[in-house]
Amino acid sequence: MPVIKILPHAEYCPGGTSIEAPAGTSICEALLDNGIEIEHACEMSCACTTCHVIVREGFASLGEIDEVEEDLLDRAWGLEPNSRLSCQAILARQDVTIEIPKYTINHAKEQH
Repeated sequence: MPVIKILPHAEYCPGGTSIEAPAGTSICEALLDNGIEIEHACEMSCACTTCHVIVREGFASLGEIDEVEEDLLDRAWGLEPNSRLSCQAILARQDVTIEIPKYTINHAKEQH
C-alpha cells in the first residue's frame, strides 16, 4: 500500500504524519479516512478548489490530470506546478508527500 506523507499544517496536521491507503484511492478520501479533515466543499465532485494540495514527491505516479481539474486549479490559492485537487489525485503504488496550503478560496469553512 502506498504511503502518503503529510507535511505539517497548523490546523489539519500540526506535527505532520504518514498514512497508508490502497492504490486507487483519492488523496482526499485517504486523508478523511485517517482523521485529517481537509476541506472539500463540493463533496469531492471536482467543482471547487478547497481540497487543493501540493505534491512534493510522487507527482508523476498520480492519475492523469484532466482539463476540468486544470481549469479549477487556476483559481486555487498558492498554486504551484505540482498542485492537484486531492479529490482527483488517485494513488498508484508509489508513495507521495503532500503539503496542504495554508489558505483556501473559501470564506467560510464547511462542516462535514
